[in-house]
Amino acid sequence: MSSPRKYEVELERRTSYLDQQVGDRAREKFRTTAETNVMSGPDALQLRLDTSLSRTAQQQGRSTSASHTENGREPHETTTQEGFLPALHGAEGLSLEICGASVMRRPGENHQDTEMAEITNTTLKETDSEEQELRTPSKGEWRGVITDNTLTDNEIPRSPTSGAVAPLSPIAATHSHQDQVINTLPEALDKTNNSVSSEQHFVVVAIDFGTTFSGYAFSFLRNPDSIHVMRKWEGGDPGVTNQKVPTTLLLTPTGLFHSFGFAARDNYHDLEPGEAKRWMYFERFKMVLHANTELHKGTQLSAGNGKLWPAVEVFAHALRFFKDHALQELTDQSCTQINNDDVRWVITVPAIWRQPAKQFMREAAYKAGMVSRDYPEQLLIALEPEAASIYCRQLRYHQLVTDANSPQPTAPQATVAADMAPGDRYMVVDCGGGTVDLTVHQLEEEPLGGLKELHKASGGPYGSIGVDEAFEQLLHNIFGSEFIEQFKRKRPAGWVDLLVAFEARKRAASPYKTNPLNVSLPFSFIDYFKKTKGSSVEAAIRRSGYKYIKWSSQGMLRMSPEAMRELFLPTLSKIVGQVITVLQKPDVAGIKYLFLVGGFSESPLLQHELRAAVGQSVRVMIPQDVGLSILKGAVLFGIDPAVIRVRRSALTYGVGILNKFVYGKHPPEKLIIKDGIEWCTDVFDTFVTIDQSVAIGDRVTRSYTPARHSQSNIVINIYCSERENVQYITEAHVQKCGTLKLDLTRSDYTVAPHRRELQTTMQFGDTEIRVTALDILTCTSVKATIDFLNK
Repeated sequence: MSSPRKYEVELERRTSYLDQQVGDRAREKFRTTAETNVMSGPDALQLRLDTSLSRTAQQQGRSTSASHTENGREPHETTTQEGFLPALHGAEGLSLEICGASVMRRPGENHQDTEMAEITNTTLKETDSEEQELRTPSKGEWRGVITDNTLTDNEIPRSPTSGAVAPLSPIAATHSHQDQVINTLPEALDKTNNSVSSEQHFVVVAIDFGTTFSGYAFSFLRNPDSIHVMRKWEGGDPGVTNQKVPTTLLLTPTGLFHSFGFAARDNYHDLEPGEAKRWMYFERFKMVLHANTELHKGTQLSAGNGKLWPAVEVFAHALRFFKDHALQELTDQSCTQINNDDVRWVITVPAIWRQPAKQFMREAAYKAGMVSRDYPEQLLIALEPEAASIYCRQLRYHQLVTDANSPQPTAPQATVAADMAPGDRYMVVDCGGGTVDLTVHQLEEEPLGGLKELHKASGGPYGSIGVDEAFEQLLHNIFGSEFIEQFKRKRPAGWVDLLVAFEARKRAASPYKTNPLNVSLPFSFIDYFKKTKGSSVEAAIRRSGYKYIKWSSQGMLRMSPEAMRELFLPTLSKIVGQVITVLQKPDVAGIKYLFLVGGFSESPLLQHELRAAVGQSVRVMIPQDVGLSILKGAVLFGIDPAVIRVRRSALTYGVGILNKFVYGKHPPEKLIIKDGIEWCTDVFDTFVTIDQSVAIGDRVTRSYTPARHSQSNIVINIYCSERENVQYITEAHVQKCGTLKLDLTRSDYTVAPHRRELQTTMQFGDTEIRVTALDILTCTSVKATIDFLNK
């Protein structure tokens, strides 16, 4: 049935496709390419609106260039763009024409052959410094080879621990047409990394996946200022509008999805105690991605009944719930069917998360069917404080929480950004359920409104669950650790009820209230304590000797404001101390504003403590919808991912290579000799250093050559460190953090080249480390991935 809204959605679909594929940057790029035929203006508009816009045409185009067979493999078909407006695709795009040469993705099959490869040390972007030149074996480009540990007459030396790289001979420079294409290609690939492949999308859906509470919001691209937050959730307290749902998941005894959020909590509560022991109930499981330093794809989570289950499946169930819920809500509101291909997805993560945790969340999204591995750019990973930063700058002063000590603006309707000038610095303090993130941004002059990160993300596990843990410790002290642990095992639903009751009182805690806060104890708790201990709960409270905690005859634990504040104090002290530490750093001097965001920031106690500690040196700004700041900012980030122009590297990254041995500089134990040439093994070849400023588009380029013609895969180990100056990969603080894989299984050569060169480009300026690879001889893209979960 036709409707105005349905027409509007179809217009969104068509115009957004045009905006993405023929954007200003793409148009400018191809206008300046003399050998590319570009249509612009009304002709290009008509072309885009008249071709490949219907859903049928989309499916036909996809099947032509990247269709799937039933077994999941892809055919060898490629797409040429002769006489047609070239379409910019993602890093693994299907076709990108520059100077008349097609770059086509040829995805490969999985093979077990993972031998090493020769490596060419090329330069870092902006490698005109002497320091960068010293990192290469000698001036210019040099080839090297990774071989086995056993040395023969025909082999090149390799590091015993790393498979490092030894220089062989200079690469002769050529000036062919292919060289021109290769020099131009990386810049074009950079500009495609923030696109959502060739697929059309006209709506952005952001998911704030929190430790304690989660939710989603969306916005149509043609009206980006209108952000809709989902508030209709199944379950919850009657008559209460819930902005988010608890991050709780309930699986059947066989591991099938049953419910999420309030529904999971309520259904679990309604189970009989004996039955509840068989069901798997998960809560606060997000913290495993932060706390687990050995995170891998097989990591498992412990359910409420103690049963272990694959963590990736737990996260996938949760993301699938949000995906299905969002698509149904969008369909209901737009009066037309909204499919997954119409959506750009954004998932928020803490800024202090390492690369393995970010990749784990992406793997869960793949498993949930939210995004395909063929079009990974459809999903963006947003850093929580960055998202909040984007949102807070566009707020108006009347949308902030007022304070008696805060200066009153002359124009309450003015935006915060209106009072900011290029060069102004501000801090974002994101206090969530599990973690606290701190970032410092500076407003850039060019491009106007762009942001530069001045200090790498810092923080730690100082979220609101620290208060919950303090309350649990209080229960241990009053009723005994043995009883509390036994009650959690025997009456899991009753334990959940107790935490829910405390959560309500925790949110009500305020420095301005003098009345006691009553925490309702479930009947199962009171009854089980009497059965197991032979005494009443009231008697246990009296024996504990706590001055500010009493027993209420209505079955409640009565806590004075002082007692509640004691539970908050350890967590608040850590947050305030972290903020002061960053403010005192010389490289971020001159901070004018502090934005306090995140679900925990709704706490009046936290707001009061932070303002009292730093309110005299910086202006503390708290949005009225402080719990939704990250969610709304993530939507804005999905609309314009390039708003954060410069970030700071969280670690030092590099690979192991061989350099010429220098006596007096290199330790004797690193010396190896081959064919009379002395090499130093295990040298750390730095890609990027910790806390280094890395702009979007900045890249590191290395070239790799297969050790033999029949090789089907190249695998290079990647190392990281929390130190800036790293010399060798064998140093105690250096860890293997991932692998770089190049898939060579789908390359067509009439005659195998004597020496095949694969140019690999890694980008460190986005929220995730990205990699692209090119076959220099054929100018075709090679499937390249960085895996941080397979160490």
